[in-house]
Parts: sequence; C-alpha cells; structure tokens
Amino acid sequence: MTGGQAAGGAHTASPAVAKKRAAEGTLVGLALGDALGFPTEFLAVERIIASYGPWRELKPRVTRGVSRITDDTQMTLAFARGIRTAMSDGELTPARLAEAVREEYVDWYRSPENNRAPGNTCLTACGLLMTHRPWQDASQIGSKGCGANMRVAPIGLVPGLSDDQRSGAAQLQAALTHGHPTGLAASDLTARAVYLLAQGADPAGLVGQLRAYASKNRSRYREDWLGDLWTRSQDPDPVHFIRRGWDECLAVLDRLDTARRTADPEADPCLCTGDGWIAEEALATGLLVFLLFPDEPLTALRRAACTRGDSDSIAALTGAFAGAHLGAGAWPGEWADAIEHGEELRALGAYWDA
Repeated sequence: MTGGQAAGGAHTASPAVAKKRAAEGTLVGLALGDALGFPTEFLAVERIIASYGPWRELKPRVTRGVSRITDDTQMTLAFARGIRTAMSDGELTPARLAEAVREEYVDWYRSPENNRAPGNTCLTACGLLMTHRPWQDASQIGSKGCGANMRVAPIGLVPGLSDDQRSGAAQLQAALTHGHPTGLAASDLTARAVYLLAQGADPAGLVGQLRAYASKNRSRYREDWLGDLWTRSQDPDPVHFIRRGWDECLAVLDRLDTARRTADPEADPCLCTGDGWIAEEALATGLLVFLLFPDEPLTALRRAACTRGDSDSIAALTGAFAGAHLGAGAWPGEWADAIEHGEELRALGAYWDA
C-alpha cells in the first residue's frame, strides 16, 4: 500500500485534510502531550504549580536536547507500526492486524526502553502474548485502564478504511491487553473522534456525533475482530457484554456534554470528567480539555498536563485531538524538534498524509 491509499483503492483524504497534515499533527501532538505530562503525573495540581510554575506557562522538560515520552507514545508507535505491517500486503483484516500488533506489543514489552512507568495490565498481558496461547487468553478481561485508548489514535488516521474496519481495529488493539468492554468502546470512540476531527468535523458538534455513534453501535459485538473474547467474562451473551461498555461511555459523554458548557478553564478538568486512569474518563477528560481550547493547542496541552490524574495520558489524548483538528502547524518547531522519536512520528504522519 502506498501512503494515503487503501490497498487496491483510491486516495480518500480531501485536499484540505492532506494540506493540514492531520496525521503528523495528531501523532506529534500526542507525543508532546505525553512528554509535557510525564513529570506532572501523580502530582496534585498545587504541587505541579509549586514545582513548575503557572499552568499556562508549562513547557516540556528537555534533557540533552530531548523531550522524553512515556509508554503512551511507545505503544502508540507500536500500534502504528503494526497497522503498517498488517496493510503492507493488502487489505486490513483481523488476522493480519492481530498478528502484527501482537508482535509489536511483545517487542515493546521486551525493549530495554520499556522503563517509563508502564501499566500493570499492559505488562501482564504482553507477557502472556509472548506465549502461543490465543490472544484472547492473554487479554485482561477485567481491566478498562486508559492503556486501552491512549495508543489508539493511529487507526483514526489511516485513509481508505471502512467504518467497520476502523472500529474493529480500534477494539482489537485494545482487547489484546484490556479486555473490559468499556476499554473496547472507549478505544472505538477515541479513534472515531480522531477520524472525525482529521476529516474536518466542527469541534462544537463532536460530542453529539460521538453519542450518536455510540448509540448506533451499542448492541453490536464485533465477533469478526474479537472472536470469543466475551466468553472470558461473566456476561450471559456477547450483546450483554458489549452493551456494558457502550453504556458506561454514553454516561461519561453526558458528563462531558455538561462540562464543556459549564467548566471553568482555570479549574482542574478532572473535577468534571474524572482522573483519566480508566478508559472512558481518559477519553472524556482529554476531549474536555480540547473542547475548552479548540483553537489554542498549547493552552490545551498545558491545561491537560496540569491535572491531578493521569496527566500524561490525558495530555496525550488532548494533543491527538488538537493535532487532528489543526494539523502539524499547531505545534511550534522548538517543541516538535525536541520530541523523542520525532523522526519516526513525522515519517508515519507523512505516510498517511500523502
């Protein structure tokens, strides 16, 4: 597949989307948010301000010319590489994606660079993915941690995919580690938000579009992508299983809809939509910050990084949404040039923007 084309298909990105380089903007924005939130994660807002100054003046920490990222960006890159490998010989299919991404996640697990406070669910599941068991047996069926959707953005950027492919791939990559249905649904919604913004959707209508999408898919278990994953749960049938996830996401979208109209931008957004440790709250809080500052990407990243919760993941998602909306030009060169793995992030973006 050539960059910007579906296998055997025509280029689908509009000229405006290609011009703003939405894929590059998304991936670089995710990494910048991740790096900005790296030193502030686990700290109370008061401690962050005391240590790093006013939140509107936060800057990435640069050491020896490099702004270091966390496992959020590492696993985003792993997923992106897996997508590229899976599509190198043709159409994106569940079997190809599962094999390619499984290998990438295992490589991440084995890497000496896997020392950036990775989540226990990812570590446990990736250790099991090293074995010959079906991936569904490695999945942690009770976990809906934000590791499910912190890394999903690349699938929202791949041109030429159908809605079913994008949705199925988003859920499958989550399920390789986080098998809880809310992790699957939140990943699907995160990828959908990136896709809509990259295609030029108005941020003002985004929550409504996501709610409609969630309602439409609420009773659909994607067996072709997930296999018999649901049988590891205590649910009586696959529809009951997947509805649990979509219903939790619909509930947090209601909270988000209220918060985006009433939230004080100077207050910690976690107070409105949650601390982001779990998937649906990471989606909602990352989106909330983006929607508070849709045309001020640096302000959005700074607000997301100055939070009491999972600051790097919240800021990574905020950066992905802002970058999808505004493109690569959203990010100042002095920030983007210092980001760890910047060359690969830009190369992957160019591959899908072309």
